[in-house]
Amino acid sequence: MKLLWISGTAAFILALGAVSASAQPVISAKSGTIALVEGKVYLNDQLVEPSLTKFPDIKENGVVRTEEGRTEVLLTPGVSLHLGENGSFRLVTNRLIDTRLELLTGSAVVDALEIAKDTNVTVVCKEGTVAIAKAGHFRFDTNPARIKVFAGVADVTLKGEHIEVPAAKMLSLSGDTASLEKFDREDTDSLDNWARRRGEEMAVANVSAAKHTYDTYGSVGPGGGWTFNPYFGLYTYIPYSGRYCDPYYGYCYWSPGYVNRLYYQPGLYNNYGGGGGYRGGPGYSTMGATSSGYSGAMASSSGVSSSHGASAGMGSSAASSAGSSSVGHGSSGGGGGGGGGGGRGH
Repeated sequence: MKLLWISGTAAFILALGAVSASAQPVISAKSGTIALVEGKVYLNDQLVEPSLTKFPDIKENGVVRTEEGRTEVLLTPGVSLHLGENGSFRLVTNRLIDTRLELLTGSAVVDALEIAKDTNVTVVCKEGTVAIAKAGHFRFDTNPARIKVFAGVADVTLKGEHIEVPAAKMLSLSGDTASLEKFDREDTDSLDNWARRRGEEMAVANVSAAKHTYDTYGSVGPGGGWTFNPYFGLYTYIPYSGRYCDPYYGYCYWSPGYVNRLYYQPGLYNNYGGGGGYRGGPGYSTMGATSSGYSGAMASSSGVSSSHGASAGMGSSAASSAGSSSVGHGSSGGGGGGGGGGGRGH
């Protein structure tokens, strides 16, 4: 059974071999790349077709809307947006120093793994203007209009009043009241769970992408960046140095030098697409793609909860094994701990 899985995986890699040359390698210049569509998703009334080689950029004042579908959009490095069914938003500005969007209808989840220096993300929802001030998970709804903070802190301006919304609190973004309320962070829906699964898949894809960047002397600038991993067929985040861990679920993203130094040892992994051994060639390693390769320690130091179900798609067995031995949430810390230098990331 395992041999069949490996054979299928190898075939998938060969099929994606041409993708790495044509796909966008790193996104850091602007916000607003549509990284994934499922079902019917429109950009300015044009249907967006699923693709492994074309990822549309949303221009300023561009409108994205879904019908029976959902989409993942990359904002500043380390910050992504997941728009649910029958939702829409307008990207007011797409500059990294001032990314601003307005949620028009439906619901969206903003996952902020890292808020890089000199970048800003602002979400306008009905009467509220929300600045994503710290790493965290933020849920926005238009009906009723509100924000839920699963982790992190949101700075909200509502009718001229500034309100800081901490974790486990929600705030109405319409009406006359502006009081904070508690909510049950375990009470989630399909959009919350999908956003979580996508985060897990990105984290698994980060490992081989970071190692590939190290092996090919790729550059990761301060603040990190989005990079395409053709082995998994998705974009993942690579920090500039050290590691950054999800502040709620705990899965981690590693810089090129850090992941190479800590987790790649001779004989412990296969490397498809060219090269092998400790300093493999330019191919993408399967480390993190097998059920035994992506260990719980690599997922996080505090553990990734398995109570919300296994990750879907490529790398699902890795994500589920990473959390199978732990319970509960919590951040395992972020940043720092790096070492190493140069443009490849620390």
